[in-house]
Amino acid sequence: MPIVGGIAGFVLLFGVTWILASTSTKNRQNRPQTIPQTFEIGQVTDIAKSVDEGGPILYPDLRDATGKRSIVIDHTGDNPAKGWQVYYAYPADRDESCLVEHIKQSRNFKDCNGRTLSVDQLKLPLDVRPIVENLRTLLIDLRAG
Repeated sequence: MPIVGGIAGFVLLFGVTWILASTSTKNRQNRPQTIPQTFEIGQVTDIAKSVDEGGPILYPDLRDATGKRSIVIDHTGDNPAKGWQVYYAYPADRDESCLVEHIKQSRNFKDCNGRTLSVDQLKLPLDVRPIVENLRTLLIDLRAG
């Protein structure tokens, strides 16, 4: 009898553990982890001043390490709350395998073929856009598209 009781206890313990693990897994599948939908760059006045002094800002890929979604943030005009534009960090006539490098203190970039490009010759994205929140904070919306 004690042996049967011990075996029944282990079976009961195994069953409860299995049920808890199964329930936990189902809850995790019902609530998938999500990546942030926006990326905060900073205060528009600070970022606009930085772009004015040093040129457009190149940000590495915001979603994964492929570089495919590396972006360039540009600002034009005198109003820090307006005039923002985002580009992919590759030429409009090439694909993401031809990432550009920023030429310091300029509005120009060098591509994988050694060409010098102005910022407006970079690829315009369909799925990334700038948002100015409360006329003060610059965000990059990764949901656009």
